[in-house]
Amino acid sequence: MKEFVLYFLGKGDTKEFSDFSSAHFLPILMMIAVILLIRHYRHSLHQWKFEKTVRYILAFLLIVCEMSYFWRLVAIPSLGANPVDHLPITVCGWAVIFCSYMLVGKSQTLFDISYFWLFSGTVFALITPTVITYTGPTRFRYYQFWLEHTLGYVSIFYMIFVHGMRPTVKSAVKSYSALVILAGIAYWANSLIGPGANYLFMAKPEDTPSILDILPPNHGLRIAVMAAVVTVMFALAYLPWYLKDRKAKKTAAVQV
Repeated sequence: MKEFVLYFLGKGDTKEFSDFSSAHFLPILMMIAVILLIRHYRHSLHQWKFEKTVRYILAFLLIVCEMSYFWRLVAIPSLGANPVDHLPITVCGWAVIFCSYMLVGKSQTLFDISYFWLFSGTVFALITPTVITYTGPTRFRYYQFWLEHTLGYVSIFYMIFVHGMRPTVKSAVKSYSALVILAGIAYWANSLIGPGANYLFMAKPEDTPSILDILPPNHGLRIAVMAAVVTVMFALAYLPWYLKDRKAKKTAAVQV
């Protein structure tokens, strides 16, 4: 039993996960299915007497998924985890925490930040989940990663469909400002720690292949390109709402 637990919680020495495989697509398809179910039953969920409980359970799962990542590193010494390499300076991690508190307090501000962070940053983790290259479906890290990254989207769409939340231009500005602050902290941490530190992937390419490999290795140019890409992603994340508002204005003008 001990051997199984150590194996399940451990990290593999060989490549166990491949991009665009069934192990990659299945969690994403399950996430989409859950979101579609939420959309279909949104009115029933909104009126359900246990709706608050649903939000609290989802918030609890988000926090446990995020914290279990660190619990695992502490509990398994053989992983050789260095606390300096695992500081909580990630877009995905903070988006999950913000989503959790958003669900509990129905916070519009946390929705604003999380919405754009998920669709401009976390989405790349779904496309190329490079951090789980050595941990396939037989490992705890695989399930922790996918639950953490997909439940964030589930919570965002839950608030959109069930509680009618939506982003605005002010939301984008608010979220971008929060991201600049986090980027400043990451830059400071990378500079302070020195070689090896790569928070927000600002310092260098990852050791395993990912979509971030297209970024230039030069530090300053890398940050500039990342800022440009994030700006474009923010615009794309808001585009559906812009088109929806534009269509509504045209419809209203025709009716008048």
